[in-house]
Amino acid sequence: MSTPAPRPAIAAVPPYRPGRPAVSDDLKLSSNELPFAPLPGVLATATQMLGRMNRYPDAGVTALYDLLATELEVEPDQLGAGTGSVDVLYRAVAAFAGPGDEVVLPWRSFEAYPLAIAVTGATAVPVPLQPDATHDLDAMAAAITDRTTVVLVCTPNNPTGPVVTAADLEAFLDRVPSHVLVLVDEAYAEFVRDPSAASGLDALRTHDNVLVLRTFSKAYGLAGLRIGYGVGSRDVMQAVRVAVPFGVSDVAQAAAIASLGERDAMRARVDAVVAERDRVAARLREAGWEVPVSETNFVWLPVGERALDVAARCEPVSVRPFAGEGVRVTIGDTAANDLVLAALADGR
Repeated sequence: MSTPAPRPAIAAVPPYRPGRPAVSDDLKLSSNELPFAPLPGVLATATQMLGRMNRYPDAGVTALYDLLATELEVEPDQLGAGTGSVDVLYRAVAAFAGPGDEVVLPWRSFEAYPLAIAVTGATAVPVPLQPDATHDLDAMAAAITDRTTVVLVCTPNNPTGPVVTAADLEAFLDRVPSHVLVLVDEAYAEFVRDPSAASGLDALRTHDNVLVLRTFSKAYGLAGLRIGYGVGSRDVMQAVRVAVPFGVSDVAQAAAIASLGERDAMRARVDAVVAERDRVAARLREAGWEVPVSETNFVWLPVGERALDVAARCEPVSVRPFAGEGVRVTIGDTAANDLVLAALADGR
């Protein structure tokens, strides 16, 4: 008996593979989460909102857009929220790319990128990273053709860690045709300490074809509530905001607003993660491992074919191997980080 068949583009898409389950949350360094409880007051706010779960959420995300618009110095109609920035990513790619189009992306980068492209029927054009794990923006610019409708830039890059500099991004944008959407994914922006790093928001002010992705999943610790957003020109965001109605829950919206009110606490936590990131990276380099400069909440070990073996050495701590490429280790609490350092202390 025959059954309904999905479109070929959908049938060909491999499933997204999440980080490996860990023995406990404390030992889970395979997903880029913060090792902290919610920011002060956020849990109480979210719990209060659960009391009205019989009501639909605000489909216009009004209060959050108004707050973000003021803080980011944009207009509310330049914002678009979703269930995590990855949701906004999928909608943006779908809005501007389809069968016959091409999407240029750095690789290795966020593994959701090829999936988001594939479901639209567009063709992914991956451009290898440079040896230091940074974007090869010259090669990416050269890869743009008449069929290119979207270009993806991930800064800092997941899973390798380095940033794109402001000067390099500006030079790159000058080479990209104005009708091509440049999606700048800044999921880890709060962890960046490099003063030369690019700002997608700064780029947006001079380039209407830029769309910036931000999230509350990382620095703000709301990964489980699924809320992120994009910032772009009004015309771009009008297309991106076409979404499933009531997609972002009132609980997530309220938690995001409450989290924005605790920026000082957020920055203190991020500073602690950054200090620990730098300590872990330094110790790994001392032990003989190659570790690219990371401006995120993780470090990357480009061990190639040894990725699965290196990840196994870290057990019972769960880290994220990318078979044939490397291992990403999220920065957790000190005890979990020290277990990884002990497991990898004898070098390569």
